[in-house]
Amino acid sequence: METTSRVGAQSAAPSARSASDGVPQARRTVDGYLRAPFPWYGLDEAFTGPRWLMQVGVSADGTVQHGSTGHGDEPSIRPEAIGAPADRERFAVVVTVAANPVRRSGDGTGVLDATSVSSAAWLAGSGLLAYTWPPQLDHTLRDDWLDQQTETAFELADDLTGSTWTSLSLPVDGVPVPFHYRESEFGWVLAGTTRTGVHLGAYGRGMSAYGLGFAVIRDITAYA
Repeated sequence: METTSRVGAQSAAPSARSASDGVPQARRTVDGYLRAPFPWYGLDEAFTGPRWLMQVGVSADGTVQHGSTGHGDEPSIRPEAIGAPADRERFAVVVTVAANPVRRSGDGTGVLDATSVSSAAWLAGSGLLAYTWPPQLDHTLRDDWLDQQTETAFELADDLTGSTWTSLSLPVDGVPVPFHYRESEFGWVLAGTTRTGVHLGAYGRGMSAYGLGFAVIRDITAYA
C-alpha cells in the first residue's frame, strides 16, 4: 500500500471551501506557476477547447509543490446552478505534483513529507469534491458533507491497490503510462507518474477519461 500525507498535498489542495466561493481572479494568476521548479502538465493538443488556470499549492517556505490546470467548461456549484443537469458541464482538470522525497523545509523548522502518486490521487479526489454539491444539502450541511467525503477521498488515495481502483493506460507526451482510475457518482479520478518525475492526477465530469492524453505545457501563460 502506498502511503501519503496531507501535508504537501494540503498546503494548497484544491480547497473545497475556497473553490466553492467562486473567486476566479484569485485562481487565475500565473505568477505561482512560473515559480515552479517542475514542468506543468495539461491535456495534449488533441483537446481544442478552453484552457484555464486554477491554483497552485505552496509549502511553508513558499516553494511551489503542485497545481492544477483546467480544460473545458469551468465547473460551478453556485446555488442557482443546483438541479441543472451535470452533463451540461464538461471539464477535465489536470493536477501536477512535484515528486519529492522526505526533506527538511526550506526554513529549517520542520520536515516536509514525501509526495507520491497517492498525493496526486488525493488532490484529484478532493478537487472533484470541490465542485460537487448534492442538491438535497443546504449551506449548513455542506461543510459536514465535505469533511466526510474528503476523508473518504484520502482513504481511497491511500489504497491504490484496492478494489475501488482499476488500471487505465493513457498517453503522456505520446508514451503510454499506467494510471489508477476510479469513477463515482460525482465524476472520475485518476493518478499516475510521468517519466519526467512528476506525479499526475486528473478529475473530470462530462468528458470521458478514456480518450484523454497528457503533455507538458510549453507555455503556461497561454492558460491565463
